Amino acid sequence: MGCKRVVILGSTGSIGINTLKVIDRFPGKFQIVGLTAYNNVQLLEKQINKYKPPFVAVRPERMEDLKQRINTRVTKILNVEKELEKVVTLKSVDIVVIAMRGSEALAPFLIALRAGKMVAPANKEALVMAGDIIMRESHRYKAPIIPIDSEQSAIFQCLEGNKHHELKKIHLTASGGALLDVPQERFDRLSIKQILRHPRWSMGQKITVDSATLMNKGFEVIEAKWLFDLDVQDIQVVIHPEAIIHSMVEFVDGSIIAQMGVTDMCLPIQYALTYPQRLGSGLKSLDFFQIKQLTFRKPDFDKFPCLSLAIYAARRGGTLPCVLNAADEEAVGAFLQKRISFTEIYKIVEGIVMKHTIGKNPDLEEILDADRWAREKTREVMDQ
Repeated sequence: MGCKRVVILGSTGSIGINTLKVIDRFPGKFQIVGLTAYNNVQLLEKQINKYKPPFVAVRPERMEDLKQRINTRVTKILNVEKELEKVVTLKSVDIVVIAMRGSEALAPFLIALRAGKMVAPANKEALVMAGDIIMRESHRYKAPIIPIDSEQSAIFQCLEGNKHHELKKIHLTASGGALLDVPQERFDRLSIKQILRHPRWSMGQKITVDSATLMNKGFEVIEAKWLFDLDVQDIQVVIHPEAIIHSMVEFVDGSIIAQMGVTDMCLPIQYALTYPQRLGSGLKSLDFFQIKQLTFRKPDFDKFPCLSLAIYAARRGGTLPCVLNAADEEAVGAFLQKRISFTEIYKIVEGIVMKHTIGKNPDLEEILDADRWAREKTREVMDQ
């Protein structure tokens, strides 16, 4: 494997930090060409001093401060809101890791594909919003997408070397989140801190709340539909609290291939970065003699209605998944600000989804219009 040149969009978040951990394991095999951050400029400064990337991008109000603190002869500072395209489309870039959260990842995702880059997304929202467009651009520009999300990476690995027409079903696993064994009537009595206490993964606040509602797993259903060219009915969500099996693929002959491993995001990140090779990760191997049990449950759609709402949006398609995502982003943000209760997240998002007139086969402009409409309507509802 030659030296791969990497841009990390969102280098100060958990995925970005873990991506750099993986890169640190392989001196000479990777070069950091660009880093971006939005809020944590202090950590970004440390990353700049360590990796000396030619380009970084930050918010405009932090650019001048950062210029005073780093060697600008080595690293050029760009405006993350206006100049991200310069970093993503550099001829020297091989891989673009999308570690930034939310709908803001859609534009750089498409820009990277159109520049023919390999894209390694940990971001679900872009594919939820515009999966059809993203996959068309991936094929058109021959730009591969190697997912970092642990479940999608597992599916990708299980499908390697197998024929798509022999695929019967995807078994998409979910740990169940922080509220799996909490009675539904207690949900609104829990603190935000309790809801953010995920039993298996360390993630950002928004995705942890989505894991608690199981909306995150619904987003993954939509994501898998596009990434692997599947019908929604061929994707089955399986609650697997141990989070050892990261997903499974069932073939027409009844064979099921599962991808298993320790619960560590460095594993799927490294697979994407080193693909198609596998290198030693330094992670502990699974100790099968220490695994007491592997359990599986059906999702409780009554207790976690966000999952059924997301599957409904996946089936209806068009602009509806985009509306679902936008309304959820606004509602979860309001919950984290203590403006609404936990159970109001579903009620508000469902109301917006049901009000929306679906646009079929939308282009990018129609998707962005639907995103704006959903955010405005969600804010109106919450203000009332």
